[in-house]
This record gives sequence, structure tokens and C-alpha cells, in this order.
Amino acid sequence: MKHVKLISHNETETLDFGKTLASFLQKGDTVVLSGELGSGKTKLTEGILTYYGLEDEISSPTFTIVNEYIKNDIKIFHFDVYRLEDSSEFYAIGGEEYFEKGICIIEWGEIIEDALPKEYIHIRFERDASNDNLRILNIFSYGKKYDELLNKLED
Repeated sequence: MKHVKLISHNETETLDFGKTLASFLQKGDTVVLSGELGSGKTKLTEGILTYYGLEDEISSPTFTIVNEYIKNDIKIFHFDVYRLEDSSEFYAIGGEEYFEKGICIIEWGEIIEDALPKEYIHIRFERDASNDNLRILNIFSYGKKYDELLNKLED
């Protein structure tokens, strides 16, 4: 496991980091986002979608659990599993079947941790008590593939 810490000073930097991250993602990749409400999870997702030209499509999947976006031959699945009790509900909707079909972005993914693939990226968002706009992004890689991706992000 590798750990990288990034500081985002505002929503624009979080959006830009999402675009940068998206440039390295490919079919079969999973990104787990965690942090309190309003900490930047959806803004980062918006950055990923913007990279693919889907910025006008974004909506929060809070009530639908998953939103699907398609650009050319790329499928992006944006999950919000906040309302799930545990991974059994994720399995009940066939959630694990999405992992190989496209890029999966999972907000509140710690709720379904035992259902996640063996390899993924986990980004934990923290607020800074002294600055409302500042976010600390702790990025963890699970698997060699994502260790390499984090190395690229550091460059």
C-alpha cells in the first residue's frame, strides 16, 4: 500500500485533481471516496466526468445508488452507497458485476469494503478546521497497479 497526501485549497483544485486522476483511469478501475458530507467527494467525481466531456451529465446517485455515464466506449459508474446497510445490499443489486464493465467511483465505499475488488484507490477527504475551503486528500493504493498510478500522480 502506498499513501500520498494532497492539499486542495478550493473546489477548482479538487475538480482539476479529478481530471488528472481520470487521465490515468481505465476500464476495470475502482476509486473509493470517503469523508463527511460536503467534503469534496462529488466535486472530485465531477472532475473525472469533466475529463470525459460529461460535466453536464453529473447528478448525485443518492436515491438511485448508481448512475451510469457513457462516453464513446468508456462506461463510468458512480455509486453512492451511503444508504446501504452493508455489502449484502450491494450484492443484492449486482454491484460487483460493475467492476469489470467500466470505471467505478464509489462514494462511502467503506460501507461495502468487503465487496470491493482486491485492487483499488481509496481517497479520504478531510476538512481543515481553520479554512473552510481547504481539503486534505489522503490517497491510498491497494495493489501494485495503483501503487504505480500514485507514483504518476506524485510526478
